[in-house]
Amino acid sequence: MARPEDDVERAHLRDPADRTFAITRYAPAPQLTPWIRRYWVPVWEVPEGDAAVQKVLQYPICLAITTPAYSRFAGPTRGLSVTELRGRGWGFGVMFAPAAGARLLDGPVSALTDSWCGLDDVGALRGLTAEITALMAADPSDPEIHARCQEQLESRVASLGAPDEESLLVNALVETVESDPAVVSVGQLCERFGIGQRALQRLTARRLGLSPAWLIRRRRLHEAAGRLREREGRLADVAAELGYADQAHFSRDFRTTTGMTPAQFAGRFRDV
Repeated sequence: MARPEDDVERAHLRDPADRTFAITRYAPAPQLTPWIRRYWVPVWEVPEGDAAVQKVLQYPICLAITTPAYSRFAGPTRGLSVTELRGRGWGFGVMFAPAAGARLLDGPVSALTDSWCGLDDVGALRGLTAEITALMAADPSDPEIHARCQEQLESRVASLGAPDEESLLVNALVETVESDPAVVSVGQLCERFGIGQRALQRLTARRLGLSPAWLIRRRRLHEAAGRLREREGRLADVAAELGYADQAHFSRDFRTTTGMTPAQFAGRFRDV
């Protein structure tokens, strides 16, 4: 079933004036939630000669995306993920759960941090590109076709079986950081899960391709984007509530990562 606009919008720094594309989102089969977070299916039509630039503050996960032009398995992006949409097109995307990347790659996710490989280079997903492309070519806006694409993907991910103890731990770590704003330091995360700092760093490097500090910093930026979009409070108040030392620190962090000041980003939504 298609999902309404949800927390993924915090990550997608879309311009509300951009009407060149639409995104439909779906939840995975319940038994596969340890491995799959959601699907997203963008369909776009950009006027000839123009480009619609999409900027995303990614989550600590791996993605798979198939379009008519390419099919990729992407590792986590530490900075800003930027994609240009041109002409008419579609994509079938899968946002995996944090624990899935290393299992699908059969190795550390750090090998794909800020990078990607061909979707068919991932053993468990081999052959998926041709199947999805053939299905989506008929009508990329048809929910029934989306469901068939999901079935193809899920039949392969099901081979991962039940998550082991470490996979459950990785998913729980990320969920805690993303859902509990009281966690503002790596030390708190270590205490919450009874794990040493060095052991935690090794675990997240191998299973997520990221550092624990990155997880916390990215959560704060997601929260910031959500609050700025909703125009919640003064910038100084937002900075303080998100745990920044001051407004200048917050503004610098937001600008360095997104390329926009908090005021510029919030200004996009002033008249929406």
